[in-house]
Amino acid sequence: MQTDLRGRDLITEQEWTREEIDTLLDVAWDLKRKRALGEPHALLRDKVLAMLFFFTSTRTRVSFEAGMAQLGGHAQFIDSETTQISHGDTAMEIGQIIGRYCDGIAIRQCDWNFGNKYIREVAKASRVPVLNMQDDIYHPFQILADLMTIQEKFGRDLRGKTIDVSYAYASSYQKPLSVPQSLILLMTRYGMNVRLVHPPEFALMPDIVEQAKENTRNSGGSFEMMDDFNAGFKNADIVYAKSWGCWMTTEDKNESSVIGKKYTNWITDEQRMATAKRDAIYMHCLPADRNIEVTDGVIEGPQSVVYDEAENRLHVQKAAMALTMR
Repeated sequence: MQTDLRGRDLITEQEWTREEIDTLLDVAWDLKRKRALGEPHALLRDKVLAMLFFFTSTRTRVSFEAGMAQLGGHAQFIDSETTQISHGDTAMEIGQIIGRYCDGIAIRQCDWNFGNKYIREVAKASRVPVLNMQDDIYHPFQILADLMTIQEKFGRDLRGKTIDVSYAYASSYQKPLSVPQSLILLMTRYGMNVRLVHPPEFALMPDIVEQAKENTRNSGGSFEMMDDFNAGFKNADIVYAKSWGCWMTTEDKNESSVIGKKYTNWITDEQRMATAKRDAIYMHCLPADRNIEVTDGVIEGPQSVVYDEAENRLHVQKAAMALTMR
């Protein structure tokens, strides 16, 4: 267990060691038990987290605010559109100034080819830890919650377990690559058999894929790339099928919509789930385009763990804040 993570940024879990991630998960389980038993755990009394949002949010905002309150601190919601951030405050100024007012800065900035760069510029200028609530490349807290959920269902040793990380069609908007990219990065570090399944137009960033392959070489398991949606389900232990944008093909919204419509049959349904293992679980970061990405029968069915997964966002985030902001 790592006992000194004070002041550490968490921008991608790839920059934390396996031991540091395991420490975070140990603390998350402890805090989850304390909340279930009603035991007080005001570890961050009088601490303030600044939460800067460039994108709308439900689970992220509520879980971070609730988590800070349960830890005895306070979370400030800062909307980029209703502050001077939209009129000239630079990333360096945000890091310098908010870093002096508050004890931590959390940012959600998902603009393509900008979000991660912005967060890193804030972190470079900040004297307090910076937490990535999602950017255009990574979504670390979602994937830490996913790992926590998988370990709750299958145990700590995940070697040999197969996860299907697959594209699914959605009509809503061109979503970031951050969830599938963070998934393949973290799950390959735990010796899992990772299947990345997507149409040719929906590739992930090549350097992320190479890092995932390198993780597999270091931890065991396997990494396989596929373009057959149905094949991804077969004998899988975990099905994680969600939409993401074809950012590596085009940044044009209209063109991406036309491309996506070629794959409207990429939907997780009961028939496909039946080809996974009997005790397989279905996961999704939410919100899902119901009966487009996934049928109601699957997402509300006995194999779905989406609400456990959403709850665990609270616990891993509390653990990260408690470890880095104390």
